[in-house]
This record gives sequence, C-alpha cells and structure tokens, in this order.
Amino acid sequence: MDKAILDAVASGAYIMGKPVKELEAQLAEYVGVKHCLSCANGTDALTLALKAWGIGPGDAVFVPDFTFFSSAEVVPLEGATPVFVDVCEDTFNIDATDLQRAVEQVLAEGRLKPRVVVAVDLFGLPADYPAIRAVADKYGLLILEDGAQGFGGSIVMADSDQPSRACSFGDIATTSFFPAKPVGCYGDGGAVFTDNDEWAALIESYRVHGKGEFKYDNVRIGMNSRLDTVQAAVLQVKLKAFAEYELDAVNKAAALYSERLKGLATPVVPEGFRSSWAQYTIRFSDSAERDKVQAFLKASGIPSMVYYPKPMHLQTAFQAEYTLSFRAESRNLCPVATSLCERVLSLPMHPYITDEEINTVCNAVKAALK
Repeated sequence: MDKAILDAVASGAYIMGKPVKELEAQLAEYVGVKHCLSCANGTDALTLALKAWGIGPGDAVFVPDFTFFSSAEVVPLEGATPVFVDVCEDTFNIDATDLQRAVEQVLAEGRLKPRVVVAVDLFGLPADYPAIRAVADKYGLLILEDGAQGFGGSIVMADSDQPSRACSFGDIATTSFFPAKPVGCYGDGGAVFTDNDEWAALIESYRVHGKGEFKYDNVRIGMNSRLDTVQAAVLQVKLKAFAEYELDAVNKAAALYSERLKGLATPVVPEGFRSSWAQYTIRFSDSAERDKVQAFLKASGIPSMVYYPKPMHLQTAFQAEYTLSFRAESRNLCPVATSLCERVLSLPMHPYITDEEINTVCNAVKAALK
C-alpha cells in the first residue's frame, strides 16, 4: 500500500493518472461488464447514470424507502420525482410486489412518467433482480443498481450455473469506495458500470465538465467528478485483497455470527445469493428491545449502529408536496421500512474480525436480552 501511494505521488499525475485506467479495467473484469468509469464518489455515480438517461422533470424514479439518503437525493437534483417503495422484512431490499403497486399508482395518477427503479444492494446483499427485472420489463423501466454496499455480492441466475456479480444486474450500476464500504479507499470514490457503449460515452463526458473530443471542447453541461490517482492506487491494492481473501473472510464471520445468534432475527441470504456483508444487521421485536441491547453493548465497549433510523418518505427534505402528492397515504407509505427503522441494529463486521471478538459481541447481545 505504501509503495502504491508513493508511486502515485511521485508520478505527478494526481488526477486521472495511469492507475485510474488500470483500476477501471480491473473493476470491469471483476464485475463482468464492458465499461467501468470511475468518479469522485458513489452519489456522483448515481447522478451520472441519471444524466446519461436524460432523467428530469415529469419523470418518476422508484427508490426503496429503507436506504441511505443519496439513493433518493440524486433524483430531485435532476428535477425528477422520487417515489418510495417498501422493502422486504427479511432481506431489507426493495419489494418487487410493492414496486409494481407503486408503478400502477403513478400511472393511474397520470402526472408522472415511470422511468427508473433504483435497486439498492443493501448491507451487501444483491436485491432480487429476477423479480425486479420482471416488473421493469412489464412497464418499460430502466434499472439503476445502487451497489454502493453490495460490491462483491452475487446471484446464481436461473439461466446459469455460475454466479453473476453485483454491479452487473442493472442497465447501469454504481458503487462507492467510501472507506466503510466492502472495497474502500482512503477518502471518497465511486464507479459506474454498464455494457452500453452510448451511455458509457455520455458518462465519460459528463464526469469531466461535459467534454467533447478534448478537455476544452465542452459539448454539454457536465460536472467535475474524477477519481484521484492516489485513491485508484489504494483501490488496486484493496481490490486484490478483497478478491483473494477478504470476501471469503467476511462471509466466514457472518456465518459464525448467525450460528452464535441462532434464535434471533439474523440476516437472511436467499438460496443462490451471496452477500459481501457491508453490515451485519439483526432485527429486534421493537425499538425498546433494540435500544436496550445497544445501550448494553455501548456500556461493554462494543460499537454498534442503527442503519437507518428514519425511512426516506419521512425525511424532512422529501416532505415537499411534489414528491408525495400522488400517494395520499404518505404518512403510512411503507410500513415494513418504517418498522425496520425502529428495530434494526448493525454489529461490528469486517474481514479481519476474529472469532473471539464475534463471540464477545454475541455473548453481550444475549446477556442484554436476558
């Protein structure tokens, strides 16, 4: 790692240097797609995808109600309207049945045009893409895979006996290299993945001020979103470690957690799916039980975190009438997501956590419940 950083600094090519293009090729090969374009962060990656599709005013973009703010934040920034969709209790990911209900409701209201579904691979587990694709194809939606937490996860699809990796399921997919993510850099970073040549060319332009054939030929209004060379150098080292042993290690840790916490509502990984375990999140019966356990862990010197304490449809930023007017029951819009926000707790999780540390955490959880 030290050598990679020092070599990048010594090169003098601090922005879009040689390691950036090398990393993009390595990421595309790992995921199994034609194009990977790096950018400044995962939020910009989502924005670049929406820009490539020309999403704007009058468009409806369907977003899971239980996710990080940026999954929906990027939608009104393009002038479009986020439509919040409930999630599945056991996987935390978008519910394809509620997605269809939301699309039909938007069509019946007639004010917005359904365009995109943002499918988030929450906590490391890929969303149910076969079910999401069926709905998307039925209504002509594009799928934007938000793989910020899901990089490295996989699904064995019905037409294959080999797993397909996260960031290959969407028409465009994105990821984040924020330090807490499965593959994190030493700052901010992100990437966009697609097999579509036209969209890749647009994203290439948008990420550098809408450039045309050269830097000072600006053919569209773009943005400044490039990955620093030092971060690319860091990520090359991180990606190698992730592919060789970190992904296996974190799955081993998750298996031990689930074994030691048997009887509790531990994370569910459907058959044929593999998670990259950005978080290990358990569910309690109510907020009082969750808060009691978290307080006990804190008193024991064990960190934990609530991801996320408030559903998207109740965020203050989304209370403007234009976001919710077509769903009259907005205060009770997504009951599963709202309930999860009151009951979830994420425990310490990373590839280097020891069996002893996991046992310590599990013993504390069980002691708190007693």
